[in-house]
Amino acid sequence: MEGFTLNVAKAFLGKNVNLHLKDGSVIVNVRLAEIHKDPLKGEVFIKCVPYGKTSVLQIPLKNIAWAKLLDLSLFGAGGRKTIRKVVFDMKN
Repeated sequence: MEGFTLNVAKAFLGKNVNLHLKDGSVIVNVRLAEIHKDPLKGEVFIKCVPYGKTSVLQIPLKNIAWAKLLDLSLFGAGGRKTIRKVVFDMKN
């Protein structure tokens, strides 16, 4: 495996992922919004937006080990479960 390259990053643009960094930490549930190259240093950055937020994280591409694609259909509204109350009428 070659790691997280620019082409791999392009494939994940606009998708929600968990980003696993080379130092062992994980950035959970972010949408890869944009790929940006610093014109002075030549370093490539990935701009990420956390799920449900508007703030932007900027992570150097060289710090990302791999990404895991998320299925947002598994996330409910606020993570709440709906419990339906069932009443039985025992009258004959």
